[in-house]
Amino acid sequence: MRLVLQEFLSLDGVSQGPGSPDEDTSDGFTQGGWFVPHMDEEFERQAGDWLGSADAFLFGRRTYLNFARDWPQMTEHPFAGILNGLPKYVASHSLAEGAWDPTTILSGDIPSQVAELKQQPGRELQIHGSARLAQSLLAAGLIDELRLVVAPVIVGAGRRLFPDGGAPAGLRLLSNTTTPGGLAIQVYESTGRPTYGTYGAGA
Repeated sequence: MRLVLQEFLSLDGVSQGPGSPDEDTSDGFTQGGWFVPHMDEEFERQAGDWLGSADAFLFGRRTYLNFARDWPQMTEHPFAGILNGLPKYVASHSLAEGAWDPTTILSGDIPSQVAELKQQPGRELQIHGSARLAQSLLAAGLIDELRLVVAPVIVGAGRRLFPDGGAPAGLRLLSNTTTPGGLAIQVYESTGRPTYGTYGAGA
């Protein structure tokens, strides 16, 4: 399976709490829900197309607990059957079991276990949110594709997908589209380490 990251970002790179004010208030974050005003039918269609390529999901603990709380109750939502039915893997050193079936807990050497999952047959192993997990797997060179949905808002504070001190990574742009609601959908593939050069005459 290919490992694909799907992340909602603000223009200043915040990924924390996009879906509601109480989604993730860790570290005193009070500006959750910043993504929702910009959602539209075109984005919903794209999100559905992406979900249709998933054969399994990979979450960090916090994102998993939020999804496990909400999605089993949203049985009428068009995405519910996919999210509730497909296998879910959770990277956590504190959870002993997951109540959102079918769930498997990963602990210990997470990158090695994710590398093993990627060797299984299938299409996409998708990461939704889970920024800290995504950072570690990007540093390990395991993420094949990044789907970043950037909202036209500056949040000003909160946890970022690409923090200072994060691992460098080279990317190649596969597509760049916008929606009527102002979302910029940027899809990249990983290319390994970045390349560098010097600008100047004759370069």
